[in-house]
Amino acid sequence: MQFFFKRLYRGPLQTIILDWSGTTIDYGSLAPAQVFLDLFAQFGVPITVGEARDGMGLHKKEHIRRLTQTVHIHQKWQEVHGRPPSELDVNEMYDQFASRQFDVLANYTDLIPGTLDAVKYFRQRKLKIGSSTGYSRTMLDIILPAAKQQGYEPDAVACASDVTAGRPAPWLFWHNLMQLNVYPAETAVAVGDTSRDIAAGLNAGIWTVGVALTGNALGLSEAELAQVRALDPITFNAQKERAYQKLYQAGAHYVVDTIADVPRILDDIQDHLNRGERP
Repeated sequence: MQFFFKRLYRGPLQTIILDWSGTTIDYGSLAPAQVFLDLFAQFGVPITVGEARDGMGLHKKEHIRRLTQTVHIHQKWQEVHGRPPSELDVNEMYDQFASRQFDVLANYTDLIPGTLDAVKYFRQRKLKIGSSTGYSRTMLDIILPAAKQQGYEPDAVACASDVTAGRPAPWLFWHNLMQLNVYPAETAVAVGDTSRDIAAGLNAGIWTVGVALTGNALGLSEAELAQVRALDPITFNAQKERAYQKLYQAGAHYVVDTIADVPRILDDIQDHLNRGERP
């Protein structure tokens, strides 16, 4: 008779890793979406808001590359430029994207309501706070001081230019864990607003929480969302349901409205750990 033993962790949660745009800052994740729209229009190949948002969570250069590979965008590029889009085009577009993003980024660094209270709770719970983003380090250099000035300063930061591949690869999260000296992976929780945030968290072996209302899933500013909610509650509820389903379908363990709702689910995650369960 043979017996096999499984190594189980039954200790406390140790860290929470928060996304930036659409999760902790930039209600509606507006900054990158508008730049993508303007960029492709400049190159004579207009794209829709839905197309611009579909790749959110990726490294921005990879986001551009995937857009150029979309069938109808690829075909339109061929019509306009007389040739298919190349890697040189992707590089040029990324350079222009970065320049445009720098120009507007400072206008989209306001903390999302509830962020500071949530962070205070995480601190009281003795959690280390990491952060991840598809922005480059130079873009993050604009965001970090603005967030600190408002009272938010994570313990670790990982951006797309710090690792060999962005989301959905797990490296951004593991880079955070290494900086924070945290292991095993199941002691961490990732919070983000895109399906790629969720996929990266799952690939990293950590708990995942999707944020439905303040980020890419709806793509509405705080004022726009309030207006839809007040004037057309049926439409609001339908949009909210779609946002929830999109994140659950990506594999999220939990989905909440905003970062303000994250504290209430941590006890449930801790219960899973106490039973020796993993994500």
